[in-house]
Amino acid sequence: MKHCLTIAGSDSCGGAGIQADLKAFSAHGTYGMSVITAVTAQNTQGVFDVQDINPSVIAHQIEAIFDDIEVDAIKIGMVSRPQTIEIIAQALKKYSLPPLVIDPVMISKSGYDLLQPEAKKALIEILLPMATLITPNLPEAEVIVGYTIDDLDGMKRAAIDLHKLGCQYVLVKGGHLADDATDVLYDGNEFYIFEGKRFETINTHGTGCTISSAIAANLAKGLHVRDAVGMAKAYIEKAIKHGFSIGHGVGPVHHFYELYKKAGVSDE
Repeated sequence: MKHCLTIAGSDSCGGAGIQADLKAFSAHGTYGMSVITAVTAQNTQGVFDVQDINPSVIAHQIEAIFDDIEVDAIKIGMVSRPQTIEIIAQALKKYSLPPLVIDPVMISKSGYDLLQPEAKKALIEILLPMATLITPNLPEAEVIVGYTIDDLDGMKRAAIDLHKLGCQYVLVKGGHLADDATDVLYDGNEFYIFEGKRFETINTHGTGCTISSAIAANLAKGLHVRDAVGMAKAYIEKAIKHGFSIGHGVGPVHHFYELYKKAGVSDE
């Protein structure tokens, strides 16, 4: 069994962050491990508070994993402070790294800033160049490149500019487009277009965390980046289609739909 590590924040309602990552890892038949960067107080209606973990504790979590367990892929999510970003990079550079997927988490669906303004520079200059693949959605890509993206040509332009930051691959996710949910993968030479379905649902909490973790799990199992993205895209579409309500706001996607289906458990 392959081992996948998530370095991200904790979501107290279980729909995003490390909880979503671990569920996605498990759904793909891999063993999930976690390094917690922050603890959030949130539910389906929003994020209400954040407590960042001490940088030394983050480093010790990373060291504890790598000094004992083989890591076959890494996913990095919420890293809200420059100190967090710097310590993660320092700790990871001590080891021979497996495929690394970075989801540049910046703003929650409820509008809460999950990346401090002063951390943007550190994210771009320190962490993104280490990535095998980065997976920004359109608002995140716009923050990084500094211009509006509103169509496929804009996504391709952004992918080129993002690739110049030093990562190997860029996946610009188009879920925020008005008409479709097309994603663009760029390897520095070619574009690969992944067309997607749009579902009429509000239950999309954890979508970005989940697809990036699904990609990481697929990479851990030896898939090429293009295939890893394609399979993760199919997985997240099914998870979104069967997302469900657990509170009074935005519910989670269904990480285990296929497993629940086999077990005879309704997703209603």
